Amino acid sequence: MYRLLDLFSGCGGMTLGFSDPRFCGGFKSIFAIDNNPAAVDSYNLNFGNHAVCRNIEEWLLENCEIPKADIVIGGPPCQGFSLLNKGREGDVRRSLWQPYMDIVEISEASVFIIENVQGLLKSIEYESIIKKADSLGFHVVASLLNAANYGVPQTRIRTLIIGWKKHLAASISYPPAPTNTQNPDDLTLPPWKTVRDAIGDLPIPQGTEIRNIEPPLNLHFGRSPTEKSILRYKSVPPGGNRFDLQKNAPHLTPNCWIHKTKGGTDLFGRLWWDRPSVTIRTEFFKPEKGRYLHPDQHRPITHREAARLMGFPDDFLFSGSKIDIARQIGNAVPPPLAGAVARYIRSLFDEWFHVE
Repeated sequence: MYRLLDLFSGCGGMTLGFSDPRFCGGFKSIFAIDNNPAAVDSYNLNFGNHAVCRNIEEWLLENCEIPKADIVIGGPPCQGFSLLNKGREGDVRRSLWQPYMDIVEISEASVFIIENVQGLLKSIEYESIIKKADSLGFHVVASLLNAANYGVPQTRIRTLIIGWKKHLAASISYPPAPTNTQNPDDLTLPPWKTVRDAIGDLPIPQGTEIRNIEPPLNLHFGRSPTEKSILRYKSVPPGGNRFDLQKNAPHLTPNCWIHKTKGGTDLFGRLWWDRPSVTIRTEFFKPEKGRYLHPDQHRPITHREAARLMGFPDDFLFSGSKIDIARQIGNAVPPPLAGAVARYIRSLFDEWFHVE
């Protein structure tokens, strides 16, 4: 087993892709850190009691017993690079790559992987990461990967930066070859997974609370919408959005949307059965935040549906409140995407260390 450290781990979506044989396997998490207590609880429930809940900079200053590892993975908080964060200049979260790289150095890892939003590739920080990695003896490659191309029923485009020690030559080209395709004429790969593939078998949700029952119904609960909200949902046709609400029920449309004639076409939108979902964010249970209405039921998607659209298996354990769990789901790396990257890295490790 290759030893893995997960920094800014969240609930462990990336670790799952590396360690679970359903995605890749061959990697064992020996340490993880995140500053969100509920996410750390979830991580420990699934991977063993070795994740700590701390601010990484404080922990690094106080603790010099960083375990030796083969690979360091993680996603320094992405809000500082996100296009949704208009005031991102000067955001402290943009500099959290620095303690990440310090731990890469101290752990003597042969490989590191940084996952982040698209905006990282065009940032000054990206250039700084490359310079730091070069000074530590790493060759670095980076690419934008669409999770839908790797078996996730969601069009989620992320930056993946991979570095490996320069003395370890890579004979396999990067990025990993897609496992799924959008092209209907490509008969060599299965098509993109769809919303129907992911959630089509789930019944109508019952109740509004997390229930102490077996998955998948434990996270398959609804909300308590007002009658006005229900009327709004019913005004949005299959595949529609807030503009359909405005056209079909102007008296139910918020004034701010009526006066905003451009942008936000996914707001109050319905998912399509036969396409992947849009990017699942942390407030997927609020349809005013995006295209998060069920394809034909008059409600937002449930936590279980969101987890499946991220590629989490039903037996993955989440800890915390409804809001805590939603944040963990929306902030995670989709495990099938992580698994595709893990298989690429494992092939390199096996080549380097002559594993049959």
